[in-house]
Amino acid sequence: MNNNYRGKSVLVVGAARSGIAAARFLLASGARVTLTDTQKLEALPNVAPLLNSGLDAGELILELGGHRDASFRTCNFIVVSPGVPLSMPFFEISRKAGIPILAEIELAARHLKGKIIGITGSNGKTTTTTLVSELLTGSGLKGHAAGNIGTPLIDFVAASSAEDLYAVELSSFQLEGIEQFRPAIGSILNLTPDHMDRYAGFEEYIAAKRRIFLNQDKTDFAVLNADDARTDAMAAEVPSTPVRFSRLKTLGYGAFLHNGILTYRDKEREIKLFPAEVIRLKGAHNLENVLAACTMALLAGANPESLEESVQKFRGVEHRIEYVAEIVGVQYFNDSKATNVDATIKSLEAFPGNILLIAGGRDKAGDFTVLRALVRERVKHLVLIGEAAGKIRKALSSTVAISEAISMQEAVSMCSHLARPGDVVLLAPACASFDMFQDYEHRGRVFKKAVQDLLPSRDCNTESVS
Repeated sequence: MNNNYRGKSVLVVGAARSGIAAARFLLASGARVTLTDTQKLEALPNVAPLLNSGLDAGELILELGGHRDASFRTCNFIVVSPGVPLSMPFFEISRKAGIPILAEIELAARHLKGKIIGITGSNGKTTTTTLVSELLTGSGLKGHAAGNIGTPLIDFVAASSAEDLYAVELSSFQLEGIEQFRPAIGSILNLTPDHMDRYAGFEEYIAAKRRIFLNQDKTDFAVLNADDARTDAMAAEVPSTPVRFSRLKTLGYGAFLHNGILTYRDKEREIKLFPAEVIRLKGAHNLENVLAACTMALLAGANPESLEESVQKFRGVEHRIEYVAEIVGVQYFNDSKATNVDATIKSLEAFPGNILLIAGGRDKAGDFTVLRALVRERVKHLVLIGEAAGKIRKALSSTVAISEAISMQEAVSMCSHLARPGDVVLLAPACASFDMFQDYEHRGRVFKKAVQDLLPSRDCNTESVS
C-alpha cells in the first residue's frame, strides 16, 4: 500500500460510499483520517464496518452529526465525496488556509495503474459505463466498471496493473474536484439541464462536465455526441483527439448508423459492426449509448468482431427502463434513474403510448412544462408522488388525468387498477429521490416490491423481480 500518507492528517468529507472507500485507502496508507458528515452514526451504516475492519497503520477520528471549523483548517489535505458541494462555506476556511481539496477520483487516479475511460453526461452514464466494461471483457481485455456506478475507483488501486482498463462513470460533482485526473479516453454523452438546484445556471453545469478533458492532450481521445449541438461543438475545442458518434448522420471518423448497421470509421478503415436490431435496450437514446460504448471500446483496443455478441447479451442496468413484470397484460417498467426532465422524456419516447406514469420526488429546479406535449401524446394517467407533486401538477395541468399518492405503494396500486391489457406502468420520476427514499436505487427497489406485491392476488405472467 502507498506510504506517501504516513503521518499525514487528512479530512474526508462525506461518509457515503466514496468517502468510506477513500478513508479505507488512506488508513491503510498510515494516514490520520478525520471522517466528517452532517449525519449521525446511526444514519451512516457504512461507517460501522470501517470501524470493525481494523485501521491498519492509520488512525481514524469520527466527527459525525455536523462539521467542525477546526478540522477544515488544520489538515494536510481534504478528500470530498461527490454529494458534497464545493460551495459549502466550510471549504472557504480550507481555501484561505491553502489546503488542497480533492475528489476521491483524483486521489485514486494518482495511484492507479492502467488506463481510465472517463464517461460523463446528463443521461446514459451508467448504461454506457457498464456496457463499455462488458465490451472490453468480451474482447478478452481486463475491463472494469467503476466510479459513480457503484464501486469507487479508489477500491481498485491496490490490485491494479498496467493492463487494466477502467470504465469510470463521472458526475459533474466529481469532476469539480479534479486537478491532475486525466482519462486516456473521455466522453460527454449529452448535455441537458440537470442539478440546477446546485449550479447557478446551465453554463456552470456544462463547465463542470467539460473538466473531464482538462488534462488531456492529443494522444488522448474525446468521444462526443455529434447529435447534441453542445457536445458536437466541443470537437473543435478539446485538447485531445475528438472522435464522434451519431445515430442521425454519417461521420468521417467515429461510430454511426448506416442503413440499419452500426458502423465505425477511422483514418484507415470502415468496419460494419452489427445490425441495430441486435440491441435489446429500449429507446433511441440507448442506440446512442451503444454507439458511444462501441467507440470507446474500439479506441481502447477491443476486437471489432467481439462487439456484437456482447451487445446482444446486454440487457441493460437495474433502474434504467428495467422490465419488472407483466401482470394481466400490463407491463411494468422501472426507470427510477430518470432523475431529471430530459431522462423522463427519453423514457416516455421509448414507448408508443398507453402509459400510466408515476413521477415526482424532490425538485432539482427542473422545467416540467417541457413534458406537456409528450405527456398529452403518450400518457393515459399521471400519478404524482413526493415534494414536487404540486409543481408538476401545475406544469402539466389540462394535459392528462392526474392523481396524487402518498407512497410508492399507493401509486402502484392506483396504476394497477386504472391500467388495461396492453398498457405500460412506468416509473420515470423526473426528480431526485431524497424526499422519500435513500437514493434512486432505493426508490426503484420499493417500486419493484410494490409490483411484486400485486402478484399473489392476480393471475399474472411475470419474470422474477430482483
